Amino acid sequence: MLELLPSEADHLLAMRIGDRVTAPDIQVAIDAIETLKKIQPRISLYIEIDDMRWMTFTAFLRDLGYGLTQLGDLDRYYRAAVLSDKRWIRHLARLEDRLFKRMEIQTFPLHDKPSALEWVRQRPE
Repeated sequence: MLELLPSEADHLLAMRIGDRVTAPDIQVAIDAIETLKKIQPRISLYIEIDDMRWMTFTAFLRDLGYGLTQLGDLDRYYRAAVLSDKRWIRHLARLEDRLFKRMEIQTFPLHDKPSALEWVRQRPE
């Protein structure tokens, strides 16, 4: 399940991910990102991951494929706030922050939504 959330900032795409993630779920996120990139020079992402149990194989392939197409476009991304209480997700986000230097990625526990939103809503430089 992937649900788009109100973002309250014109450069921000907010979403909640939980339970089972499918390829159509990933496509919703991809379409929303691409739409926002058409009207904003740099975008930020707010991602809540609460009870995600698994991702289908086709969802994984679609996510990986889209991610690879974005490697040359990383300067279009400003920040990503990743909220989760799952350690493996926080570790993965920290690894991505080290790999993708053009984009700031910060992790927050789920109970710290106000801090995450304040940080990710800041206008791109």
